[in-house]
Amino acid sequence: MQLTDREVVITGGCGLVGAALAHELAADNTVRVIDDLSKGDPTVLPEGCTLIEGDVADPTVCAAGISETTDLVIHAAALTATNHPDPRALFEANTRMTYTVAARAAAVGVGGIAFTSSSTVYGEAPRPTPEDHTPLAPISVYGAAKVADEAIITALASTAEIPVWIFRFANVVGPHQRGTVIPDFIEKLRADPTRLEILGDGSQTKSYLHVDDCCAAMVHQITTVDQPLWICNLGTADATSVTAIADVVSDQMGLDPTYSYTGGRRGWEGDVPQMQLAIDRLLASGFSPQHASTAAVERATAQLLEEFDRREG
Repeated sequence: MQLTDREVVITGGCGLVGAALAHELAADNTVRVIDDLSKGDPTVLPEGCTLIEGDVADPTVCAAGISETTDLVIHAAALTATNHPDPRALFEANTRMTYTVAARAAAVGVGGIAFTSSSTVYGEAPRPTPEDHTPLAPISVYGAAKVADEAIITALASTAEIPVWIFRFANVVGPHQRGTVIPDFIEKLRADPTRLEILGDGSQTKSYLHVDDCCAAMVHQITTVDQPLWICNLGTADATSVTAIADVVSDQMGLDPTYSYTGGRRGWEGDVPQMQLAIDRLLASGFSPQHASTAAVERATAQLLEEFDRREG
């Protein structure tokens, strides 16, 4: 699919990945964003991008954004906390959003659907984990919802003969992000520069992908891969530990805090302590991430620190 002079709808378009995609696509396409603003920030959207405020689980809101002229729907809206306090509410909210979006897209015959899935669908699989690994055995309800979301989209899209791109993300990092490890460390150290609490034992090691690489990879494959269904891991060829991230954040803030660990191999219930995706399919598509895992963390940390300072100033 070409992404020039197209009509693109991004659900969750005020979030980390959605907003970055809006910036990537707005210059050459008509972009509409659907977001309930429960977490996203509308000020991060580019000029010329239309915002429809509302819950995509509401068919009326969905219909206001997705029409017969829509060429591509990128479904990025989701509750994203793997340790959500009400797992059933998370599962029901995410699958309801996905069903509503996919059903509307199928009903009006959009040109394609891209879905932001997650490495959590694999659970504690052997590493590096390829896309054809079976069984999908998530250990969190968030991961289970992503498996269900993938199935909903493929079922409804296949009936309508709509091509689907499913992207299984590593940990995506970048600006405007809250509630994840890097901004969490920054906020803790701003509150107490002498001590940093780290969830788990600090040895949790995962692949981190900068949001710029994530969005560029998505656009590259949407525009170059012509298949009815394409499933691809988006990540890096290496991984970084939580303690190493603490070192990066502390160094960039010019601090030398004492680390304290809550203990255990998981940071929280449902946390996958070791994750690295096989990215052979990504590389074979002709795309290589520009930033390795630690470099992605370093760049995101610098961007977030600048953002924190700017908002305080």
